[in-house]
Amino acid sequence: MSHDTVYVDHRELRRFMREGFVAMGVPSDEADICADVLIESDLRGIKSHGIGRFKMYIDRMKDGIISPVCTMRIVSETENTAVVDGGDSLGHVVAKRAMQLAIDKAEKHHVGMVAVRNSTHFGICGYYPSMAVERDMVGLAFSNARPSVAPTFGVEPVLGTNPISFGAPSDEVYPFLLDIATSTTQRGKIEVYALEGSPTPKGLTIDIHGNQPTDSKALLKMFVDGTASLLPLGGAGEELGGHKGYGLGVMVEILCAAFCGGAFGKALSGFEDGRPAPHRLGHFFAAINIASFVPVGVFKAITGSIMREIRASAKAPGHDRIFIAGEKEFEMVERRKKEGVPIPRPLQEIMIQLKHELGLEGFPFPFFADDTATVQDVQRMGA
Repeated sequence: MSHDTVYVDHRELRRFMREGFVAMGVPSDEADICADVLIESDLRGIKSHGIGRFKMYIDRMKDGIISPVCTMRIVSETENTAVVDGGDSLGHVVAKRAMQLAIDKAEKHHVGMVAVRNSTHFGICGYYPSMAVERDMVGLAFSNARPSVAPTFGVEPVLGTNPISFGAPSDEVYPFLLDIATSTTQRGKIEVYALEGSPTPKGLTIDIHGNQPTDSKALLKMFVDGTASLLPLGGAGEELGGHKGYGLGVMVEILCAAFCGGAFGKALSGFEDGRPAPHRLGHFFAAINIASFVPVGVFKAITGSIMREIRASAKAPGHDRIFIAGEKEFEMVERRKKEGVPIPRPLQEIMIQLKHELGLEGFPFPFFADDTATVQDVQRMGA
């Protein structure tokens, strides 16, 4: 870790984001939801979707393309299903309430599914299945996204990173929790590389000429210009299964657009006539009541046994451990609750800027205290 990095208590980071959302006119209960989703990302070690993305939501509210007050409404509903219109509100709030609706339906009627249209970026996909897991249910979440991924044998961005998340409780201390993009990586990861001054690993992107560029800052501009794309999970071509990631991305697009009558593909770009516009994203949530199939204890024991059998299998040379989806994140949460969340100097500077823009001058937060502080001052204040 760079000497320019400081570790900050997650509760202070969460409080800073919450107060920032409130300063933008977000109701306090909705600000709590947004801050919870973002800090959960930082705790899990997913730095592309935590406080590093905080400024994006602030900027989009300033641009008028995200409503600071949630105006979501139920368009249609049955015992097991619902279609929700997010009203271009903060995606974290829309998604949490939609997932809760699916859970409530599953509790009464075995299975609940909710399709959402006209929403916005909702943070880490894995946050929402975790809600179902806490209620002894299996949870699934999907979202489409602005076009940034080229299809197999293509070079034009027509699909989003379109994440998939699946959560299942176990008799281990952590559940099985899969949270993946259907692309090789996500735009947020490229933003992190650019912020840190690091190149993007070769094989994650493709430009319109079929090359695989690695200049992170240049890539971000090329994404905006539409001259570069992320590759689908598996990479270019079919040899390493790129067509499988591509197919999964299209599957998510169908779930998140066709079921709710929502937008898809290029209509999610966030621009109309060259000006910023709502992204109109779609989500799909499902909750499955385990007790409707087998006793919860039986399900958890079998799931845990599957996890243990995999972990105990033969290891590759040079590796002494096999991880289960959600295991690294569980351990990272425990570690960061003790050590704090690492904030690199470039992100510190962005937060200092936001502190002034949002009128949080009196916020008693160590490294936001003085935007003229030297790196040494910052380190000392954060120690």
